[in-house]
Amino acid sequence: MRHEEGILMPAFWLIPLILVAAAQAPPAPCTLAGPPIEAHWSAAIPPASTAEAPLRVVTDVPLPGSASRFDYQSLEPTSGRLFISHMGAGQLVVFDVRAGKVIGNLDGFPTVTGVLAVPAEHRAYASAAGDHAVVVVHDSTLQIVARVPGPRFPDGIAYAPAERRVFVSDESGRRDFVIDPTTNTVVAQIELGGEAGNTQYDAGSHCVIVAVQTANHLAVIDPATATIVRRITLDQVVGYPHGVYVDAPNRLAFIAGEESGTLGVLDLRTLQLRQVLPLGSDPDVLAFDPELKRLYVAAESGIVAVFEERNGALVQLGWYRAPKAHSVAVDPATHRVYLPLANVSGRPVLRVLVPKENEP
Repeated sequence: MRHEEGILMPAFWLIPLILVAAAQAPPAPCTLAGPPIEAHWSAAIPPASTAEAPLRVVTDVPLPGSASRFDYQSLEPTSGRLFISHMGAGQLVVFDVRAGKVIGNLDGFPTVTGVLAVPAEHRAYASAAGDHAVVVVHDSTLQIVARVPGPRFPDGIAYAPAERRVFVSDESGRRDFVIDPTTNTVVAQIELGGEAGNTQYDAGSHCVIVAVQTANHLAVIDPATATIVRRITLDQVVGYPHGVYVDAPNRLAFIAGEESGTLGVLDLRTLQLRQVLPLGSDPDVLAFDPELKRLYVAAESGIVAVFEERNGALVQLGWYRAPKAHSVAVDPATHRVYLPLANVSGRPVLRVLVPKENEP
């Protein structure tokens, strides 16, 4: 019991008030906010590894649709559903990584590029660039529940959980679109000052990071206000930044320079480049295995560069080659690596690989 101004109040009466106050607490601020900064690099770039990547092919799974280009992938780890953008076919392929088979091939996604599974919303979001829209799919029923028009060429997608906002790169539109998943409407448009590459959420700083490729910088967005709060200009040694992956626990951002064929390792504490490493030409998609600390960077040239993070730095493990293997995903539970390949003996396949040292 509590005593307030002569009135006895049961302590449990205060519990709902505490819960309401907690629910209404504002999201944590974006801690990368600040004045513009330049991330310099003056050291030499090490030579590319000549080693074969420590990967073994498990199988090639036939995929539906035409022998045409794939793009981004996104794994929903709880259900084991891997969403694969089949860009050339205008389809979204759904692959069950546990059963090892295709369980869905959805039409209505012309020139589909980015895709992101968001378990908190029970949705997958796919950028249908041919329709200038983001298509919203129920992650269990695989039914299309909405189409959100607006972006000229939607591409990479990120989700800010505290704000419940979906951020979408509009590559040629030079903006980031912000979608409210509760209404499936655009609630903000953020002018970037250049073409938008990939968009990522950094859980460590509560910021959204966008690669502004034609301006060679990163735009840092506060998801609570949908405004740019900092710009990080990258050294030209990481030229035309497109692909981005944020290793939030270790405060690193991995940035693929599409024109330079290099990987920049940005320290998110100092906002300076810690390393610059060689990649295959035209690098595109990045994937990270947090347990093995393996980074995979897939390039349009068909080279998948494999790195291991050790003591805050990347070590080259080797390169894996497959025809036009520019998209990569990894299952952190099994460490299997997934490469959708457009044309293997005249048909599209999903190549499944496993790290050699993790074989049974």
